[in-house]
Amino acid sequence: MLHDPKNVVRRFNEEVIAAGDRAAFDELMAPDFVNRSAAPGAPNGGESMWDTFQNVLRPALAELSVTIHDQIAEGDKVTTRKTITGRHTGTLAGVEATGKDVAIDVIDIVRVEGGRYVEHWGTNTLPSVLAQLH
Repeated sequence: MLHDPKNVVRRFNEEVIAAGDRAAFDELMAPDFVNRSAAPGAPNGGESMWDTFQNVLRPALAELSVTIHDQIAEGDKVTTRKTITGRHTGTLAGVEATGKDVAIDVIDIVRVEGGRYVEHWGTNTLPSVLAQLH
């Protein structure tokens, strides 16, 4: 059960995204991880994911939390529908703090190998959330 792909993804969401636990990130992220959803030419390794959570979302959203609504696993891939929430108390992608509650809906697919993230594909509503904050 420890390396069950759904449990690995759940741990990542709870311990890394929500709690900001660097040790959990290092344990759950494969050294050769590739984020297939990174913008063309942008960094696509594990550190770029850490940077997004730790240096973009966490400083901008107080009380950051992740709610997993659905998870479907097939083989080594897990699809998760989730919502990342928090209060907009810091600058988020150039938008100054508004104090508004923010909810970013996410659907992602993660390939897990040996209990670690090796690939990620995803889509989220951050662009529309930013537009609403202006």
